Amino acid sequence: MLHFETLAVLAAGAAVAGFVDTLAGGGGLITVPLLLLTGLPPLQVLATNKLQGSFGTFSAAATLLRKGQIFRGEIEAGFVAAFAGGLLGALTVRIAQAGALDLAIPVVLTGIALYFLFAPTAAEIGGAARLGPKAYFGAAVPGIGFYDGFLGPGTGSFFALAGVALRGEPLLKATALAKVLNFGSNLGALTLFLLAGKVVWAYGAVMIVGQVLGAIAGSHAMIRGGARLIRPLIVAICLVMLARYLWQKGYFAAPGR
Repeated sequence: MLHFETLAVLAAGAAVAGFVDTLAGGGGLITVPLLLLTGLPPLQVLATNKLQGSFGTFSAAATLLRKGQIFRGEIEAGFVAAFAGGLLGALTVRIAQAGALDLAIPVVLTGIALYFLFAPTAAEIGGAARLGPKAYFGAAVPGIGFYDGFLGPGTGSFFALAGVALRGEPLLKATALAKVLNFGSNLGALTLFLLAGKVVWAYGAVMIVGQVLGAIAGSHAMIRGGARLIRPLIVAICLVMLARYLWQKGYFAAPGR
């Protein structure tokens, strides 16, 4: 039986997550625990989270496209590459274990936080590209998309970092394009979950409403605040994700427990 209080909390949480995710990534830190509290099995949690997250990233990308922050010719190759990566990642998560990523996740999150904390001004105004379009769209984007379909924490931050560090994009541009890439990887993973029948539509529907509202608000905040707002948020979100991940793995448990 569905309770109004549960649906209201899910919708409100999704709205906050959509706002945060648009600016810095990491919205899953809010939505996944909320869905787990409903008692859903983990695979249904992941599937329903991808449903509502797809609408959030789509709303953010559409708003930024309409406001002229990104252009259609910039997004097509990246969207296809991210979609393929997300689809393959979701397929793999059904037959593999995530244990191999236990070391990689905290290392990468720490690296992103340190980069945006101490990187030179080029992180905000752009710099030289270190990777050509073929390698970027052929390997880096689908690789991050695969991670999103397989596990997911921090994908938006990973895409933003890749745009800045590998393609020399200004932070505002990289973050805007990351919404398109994140939508692609979300949609790729969601496609597999839909085919498997794992989405819980009642929960997903109310969260979609919250995600859309939060993502649109986050997009306008991104345009107004620019790199001054995005950069500290990415650092904060990565550190929170790192702390939560280490806590889940028991690194903060008292000795002998």
